[in-house]
Amino acid sequence: MAGLEKKIHRCYIYTNNTKKQEHTKMDYQQSRAYIRDAEQYAGGALDLTNIKEIMKRLGNPQDQLKYVHVAGTNGKGSVIAYLYTTLTNAGYHVGRYISPSVYSYREKIEVEGKPISREQFAKHTTRVAAVIEEMTAEGLAHPTPFEIETAVAFLFFAEEKCDPVILEVGMGGITDATNLIGTTELAVLVPISMDHQSFLGNTIAEIAEKKAGIIKPGCSVATIGQDPEALKVIENVSHEAGADLCAADISQAEVLEADFTGQRFLYNGEEYTLSLAGSYQTENAVLALEALRILDERGYHTTTEQRREGLKATHWNGRLTIIHRDPLFIVDGAHNPAAADMLEDSVRKYFKDRRMFFIMGVFRDKDYPYIIRKLCPYAEQIIAIETPDNPRALPAEELAEAIRPCNPHVHAEKNIAKAVEELFEMAGKDDVILSFGSLSFIGDITRIVNTRKEVFGSPASEGNNE
Repeated sequence: MAGLEKKIHRCYIYTNNTKKQEHTKMDYQQSRAYIRDAEQYAGGALDLTNIKEIMKRLGNPQDQLKYVHVAGTNGKGSVIAYLYTTLTNAGYHVGRYISPSVYSYREKIEVEGKPISREQFAKHTTRVAAVIEEMTAEGLAHPTPFEIETAVAFLFFAEEKCDPVILEVGMGGITDATNLIGTTELAVLVPISMDHQSFLGNTIAEIAEKKAGIIKPGCSVATIGQDPEALKVIENVSHEAGADLCAADISQAEVLEADFTGQRFLYNGEEYTLSLAGSYQTENAVLALEALRILDERGYHTTTEQRREGLKATHWNGRLTIIHRDPLFIVDGAHNPAAADMLEDSVRKYFKDRRMFFIMGVFRDKDYPYIIRKLCPYAEQIIAIETPDNPRALPAEELAEAIRPCNPHVHAEKNIAKAVEELFEMAGKDDVILSFGSLSFIGDITRIVNTRKEVFGSPASEGNNE
């Protein structure tokens, strides 16, 4: 642990009685490096032990806040985006914590649409690092990067006096670092499907039990579109916790118009417009509307007009996001079977008469054979890439070999920029380029395309590169 201790000692000095005195704070780059390096020192059980110890030593600032806690498999980010935008626009001082980020590391931690500043991030990371130094000196396990980031987020939201804070579960639910909280107003469970089986279980019921662990005594619960086994688990956990459960019914929504730029639908007699494409977004929006209705009952009031305006104003990067036109270039973070099903549905509905070209990159611990079977038959040409700087990434050559039996028009490319340029050369202005798989390389793709536009003067992106 010598390398890590050296970094921390640059931040603190010690008196003769070993009492720690603040000396020099980390700057932003040092704080980022500290968190990144923590991966190699992390230890302990995959439970709440580390995060509880950190926050106790920091005075449990998270207990000062109220939360909307969101778990499930697919749709968390979109539902959070609808809630975050609507509540912020309605005048609430809303904090948001999500993972992973797409375009900017600091977008993980935001308040009212503004990411945590570099100075604030460094300040809070320095405080957390001091506490971790105490813990490891006492022989306790070193926290993971996610636990450190979560502690930083709690400190920041408490300092900002956010009300409410919307938290996205990192993985699972019951043992996720975000589940330290005890003041949940609303637990939101998006549809649960098979994902992270090695950590969460091998059946829908087992996974649902883990994810339903975010339900706290006395909170409200909102869900939609659950497998019967998952819904039964959610009902049982809600009953045991004395939590009111609302299971929204998507059949009550009527889609009036939809294409790859957005959609209009009716729900409970009101018409809503979404700027997000994808057939699954109606379901996400209905869940968000039910969540807003429940929050209204719990004191976070919004009008019908505010909800209508909030849904329309919501944008969420990485979900059928248009980053270029002529040809249409779309990025989507479909990385598991359920997400692949939803993306395939959108491909069939919106692009059935257009030639399509794919860039695909995945993690090796995902069910990528299923994703391949669902989507790769639609492509004229596929370029397999390796998601950068991630040990979980499936090598491009392995991915190409897996794709070849399904679609022989595939090759591997190590350089993402070269892959983008190849497909721009192949695609005509009426064709579609689709990049999908891990969210981790969507930011890279977007930056490459935007840089290309600056050089070649192509039409403006509709994506947000910040």
